[in-house]
Amino acid sequence: MTEKNEKIYRRLIGEVISTKMDKTVVIRVDSVKTDKMYGKKLKRSKNFKAHDENNECVVGDVVTVEEVRPISKDKTWKVIKKVK
Repeated sequence: MTEKNEKIYRRLIGEVISTKMDKTVVIRVDSVKTDKMYGKKLKRSKNFKAHDENNECVVGDVVTVEEVRPISKDKTWKVIKKVK
């Protein structure tokens, strides 16, 4: 009965909106929600701070981020790769 205890980490795709901090980027992740009563589709967005070790990202890049252990008070995400 050996099973692999692989943790499943959340991954999100978002756009870089700020690179003003050292080794940190701010990512905007957009999602579409449906209103319960009227069924109208609503666009929602949320910002996340992500760790960018080599300062490779620039504003406008689309990146994939993965949830990791807390790196600082606000940073619990890490940039995995650039999509575009």
